[in-house]
Amino acid sequence: MPEAILDPALPIVDPHHHLWDRRSAPAAPGPEHPFLTAIARARRYLLDDLLADIGGGHNVIATVFVECRAFYRADGPEPLRPVGETEFVNGVAAMSASGAYGPVRACAGIVGHADLLLGDAVAPVLEAHILAGGGRFRGIRNSASQDDDPGVLGPLNRVAAGLYHRPDFREGFARLAPLGLSFDAWLLEPQLPDVIALARAFPDTTIVLDHVGTPLGRGRYSGRREERFPVWRDNIRELARSPNVHVKLGGLAMAFCNFPSFLAEPRASSEQLAAEWRPYVETCIEAFGADRCMFESNFPVDMGSCDYTTLWNAFKRLAAGASAEEKAGLFAGVAKRVYRLEI
Repeated sequence: MPEAILDPALPIVDPHHHLWDRRSAPAAPGPEHPFLTAIARARRYLLDDLLADIGGGHNVIATVFVECRAFYRADGPEPLRPVGETEFVNGVAAMSASGAYGPVRACAGIVGHADLLLGDAVAPVLEAHILAGGGRFRGIRNSASQDDDPGVLGPLNRVAAGLYHRPDFREGFARLAPLGLSFDAWLLEPQLPDVIALARAFPDTTIVLDHVGTPLGRGRYSGRREERFPVWRDNIRELARSPNVHVKLGGLAMAFCNFPSFLAEPRASSEQLAAEWRPYVETCIEAFGADRCMFESNFPVDMGSCDYTTLWNAFKRLAAGASAEEKAGLFAGVAKRVYRLEI
């Protein structure tokens, strides 16, 4: 039976979700990673699927799409192919903005992908995204997630170590702020010093840390998540010293964290999820302040641990002790400000 909605009137801006259609995607080579098992529940996740989740009862007023290598152009110059994703998502946003699908404004902000290793040559790619976004394009995500153990990330171990330190990457990164673009950073807990250094090198660029920095409990980190918690906490506190950085509170339902709730049957309750995630969420809020944190769904990826309704109930349990002003920021206000949403 679905959980009753907690605090149903509280406005929510979901600042991190994906849209894709991977029904015809080939299976990944080698042994299946639990990440693949989780997302197999959502090989297709498009506007109607998102709206069905939002329709569960929480007051989601708007969302932000984050790149996921979907709907790239099939031809044309390789650097410009990711612009196809922005073109697609802007169309979805226009559908939602028509009001024909209800009051929510899906994809009111768009975070796309551009290869910042292009250096200065990334400028026309960024400009193409802005044009394709129809006023909704807000930033770029280049994931740096990497680990030498293939059991940690599985099919998502796609980049070499040290991406955020490379001179050519930083040359491309320097193009963001002049265009008013933010940067979403996804990397793993042991890599947090990389984003700390990046934030200090570019204090005028807004950086959003995705998924609280992704604590690990799989592969060589299996059974070591709690042991490594102090390392993660100290790096989060250090990162919070850079005022240009914000953090997304979520992504803890992913396979890489490997909490007991992941792929559990019966599925975990919001009480269990809140208990598992509390140390990470509370540490981030203490370090960054409620005015630099935002709850995120990371759907459909986080479907591996819970449904959309239960996820937001867990977040509301975690924020139960916050003031009304703090809740307004954590659930909507910070996302609106960081992604410059006019809602």
